[in-house]
Amino acid sequence: MSSSITNTAARLQRDVPATEGRIDDALVAVSSLITTIVTARRDIGSIPAVAGQATIHRLAKAQLALVGVSGDVLRVHGELARIGTETAGYDLHECPEVAPSAGLPLRSVA
Repeated sequence: MSSSITNTAARLQRDVPATEGRIDDALVAVSSLITTIVTARRDIGSIPAVAGQATIHRLAKAQLALVGVSGDVLRVHGELARIGTETAGYDLHECPEVAPSAGLPLRSVA
């Protein structure tokens, strides 16, 4: 196997799980922001229920978009594993559990 394929595979094994982790981090951040905004609106009695509704709606749309992005990246992960098996002869039954650069535990998706 050429060193170019080996180097590319190594980069993908690092970058794909790291990307998945960053998307999860963004999803957590948006979810936390929604929680903070709704809690503030509820806890501050002088704020009417309609206040911030457009903002909450936009954040919910962003959250849903991130869920879609996450699914797409997970499918890409599976496709890349399949391509690696077909092209380079890799036997990739297990994807890395941890992105080496991020140190985040991730579940196997391929």
